[in-house]
Amino acid sequence: MTGIIKYGAGNIFSLTAALERLGIPYGMIDKEEDFEQFDRYIIPGVGHAGAAMNKLEHTGLVPKIKSLTKPTLGICVGMQLLTSYSEEGESDLLEIFPIKTLRFPNSSEYKVPHTGWNRVYPEKENPLFKNIPEGSHFYFVHSYFIEYDSAYTLSSTTYNNKFSASIWRNNFYGVQFHPEKSGAYGETLLTNFSKL
Repeated sequence: MTGIIKYGAGNIFSLTAALERLGIPYGMIDKEEDFEQFDRYIIPGVGHAGAAMNKLEHTGLVPKIKSLTKPTLGICVGMQLLTSYSEEGESDLLEIFPIKTLRFPNSSEYKVPHTGWNRVYPEKENPLFKNIPEGSHFYFVHSYFIEYDSAYTLSSTTYNNKFSASIWRNNFYGVQFHPEKSGAYGETLLTNFSKL
């Protein structure tokens, strides 16, 4: 069963609607004892990374999250929280990945926030992307991106510059796009995660 970490900064409705549509059982995590009930975890998130980290720290769950050994997926801002630092609010984050979250440079050609469908290219073999063809489209909404580092990049995309569309380190995964809004391949990814 999948546990969704509730900390007041996630757009949980669209995620839970997708899990229900796919028949993936889930529950909510509010406190440390709740973690034991679940086989894997999702950290959702929308909005400001610094504010999200502040809310997460107020839950008291940060030490527990950093010590998790079961599959854990951060979505959008939830993914950014897994990095060491964000230029958004100049915030220190969970430091599970020793990489940074940076703001897209201003450009007349590339509007910020980046909103829309981008092709995503896998860079490593991983069951999270099973049955998802190379170059499949996923839906993005973000003003900040995860710096590209081949050590942690599971898949990449390009908008103004190449960046990590998804990251992977041990049992931790992150996706910058919204799988719950990305059609069939987003649903495939959520299903794959439910089997990790």
